[in-house]
Amino acid sequence: MIGRTIKSYVVEDMLGRGGMGIVYRARDTKLNRPVALKFLHPELVRDEDRRRRFLQEARAASAVNHPAIAQIYDIEESDDDTFIVMEYVDGTTLTQLVARRELDTGSAVEVAIQVGDALAHAHAAGIVHRDIKPDNIMLTKDGHPKILDFGLAKLLDRPSVIRPGAASLAETAAPTQPGMIIGTLSYMSPEQAKGLPADTRSDIFSFGIVLY
Repeated sequence: MIGRTIKSYVVEDMLGRGGMGIVYRARDTKLNRPVALKFLHPELVRDEDRRRRFLQEARAASAVNHPAIAQIYDIEESDDDTFIVMEYVDGTTLTQLVARRELDTGSAVEVAIQVGDALAHAHAAGIVHRDIKPDNIMLTKDGHPKILDFGLAKLLDRPSVIRPGAASLAETAAPTQPGMIIGTLSYMSPEQAKGLPADTRSDIFSFGIVLY
């Protein structure tokens, strides 16, 4: 895949893999800018109704414009591949910053204010993230937070209740990577853990755990 040209994107490096698929850094040759390409697992979009709902959700999320939300640029299809073109965020996840003790209380509060404002903005537009966790929030090199994958977690909705001891909603053994949408049990609202529909309150619950 590395070095391959798909549509107008030249794939440069793999960023991670997880429940939804594989994410690569690429170069948009039309606009000469770095982007992130998320290639979806075929089984996630094989069902036509599920695929239609996902595309609708992704298009709605792409219309949400906030400085603390990583932008969705486009949805593309090539051969058997369906992939999302997203803003490439060059930074560090909150998980990494906390582990390295590089986030003091003042900085944490400032990040929380910006992330909370972004959530409120998206919720006002009717968009729910469904997977707020430290791995899905990055700080850019100049210190600005970016929420990754807004509106995409709906693709992994499961109607069944999670079994005791299950690690995530996604049926994957892959470790959590930055930008991967994996419903992490530690940050789920009670209704998500029970397999019930998630709404804006679920995001707020998860955000409270992240802040704690």
